[in-house]
Amino acid sequence: MGDTPNEPTIPQVVYAELRVAKKIRDLLTVDLQTVQGQIHNWLDRYLPEFLTVFKSWEGKAALQFLRLGALPHELIHFTDQFLLDHLRKAVSRSVGLNKILELKQAAKESIGLCQCSSMAKLELATLLDKYDLIQEKFEELDNKIDNLIEYIPGVQQMLAIKGVGRDTVAGFFAEVGNLQDYSHPRQIIKLAGLSLKENTSGKHKGQTKITKRGRKKLRALLFRVCMIMVSKNSAFKALHAYYTQCPENPLKKMQSLIALCNKLIRIFLPLVRNNLSLVKSEC
Repeated sequence: MGDTPNEPTIPQVVYAELRVAKKIRDLLTVDLQTVQGQIHNWLDRYLPEFLTVFKSWEGKAALQFLRLGALPHELIHFTDQFLLDHLRKAVSRSVGLNKILELKQAAKESIGLCQCSSMAKLELATLLDKYDLIQEKFEELDNKIDNLIEYIPGVQQMLAIKGVGRDTVAGFFAEVGNLQDYSHPRQIIKLAGLSLKENTSGKHKGQTKITKRGRKKLRALLFRVCMIMVSKNSAFKALHAYYTQCPENPLKKMQSLIALCNKLIRIFLPLVRNNLSLVKSEC
């Protein structure tokens, strides 16, 4: 491959599978966000106090109470022991009688709707079923992705970098394909639209910015992981501090993140290429 491959790289075999898996994950994410919004809407209408008792309705204990399918005027009539037994089916510790009493008090004072109770409960049950199905599909997909990336040399070394997770690695390979197709990191940098360009007009020297001519999803993925690494990875945190606090020509935060994205690409490429060389030498 030449030095400036702006035409898309078509992933083959495992890389093509990862590309499809990424599309499925994106679709599931949209579906999940929709259902999450619908359940929030249900709570706003029928039990708005629920999220004053639980920080999130997606926790195990909160979901178990929702699966009871009871509206506030019904919830207050359940005995504490019945609710505790129901809760223990999902949570063995951490949440207990105090939370039950808090929830019953919130239900007693609730301003939620009471009419159409049978349809309200059916609506909640339907939404929770959809939520559970999407979570199952996520788990199934993630297991398949784990199996796929096992075939790629260097993946374990990439995952050993603090802040880099399975979704980042899978998404990266889904976008760039086989790293053996690249002879230099700047080819991937260009593919991501992270190459620098200077806006000039006549004698005017403008600001240096990235081209953004490349794969938007790849660029977004790299930005996301670098933001995480600035927070969790000591080496990247130190680099970010150096870039932004350097006495001479300090970079703005966004400029520093661009530099870190390029740095990460320069780390990924040799990791995979070196490990593939080791695999070939052992064969």
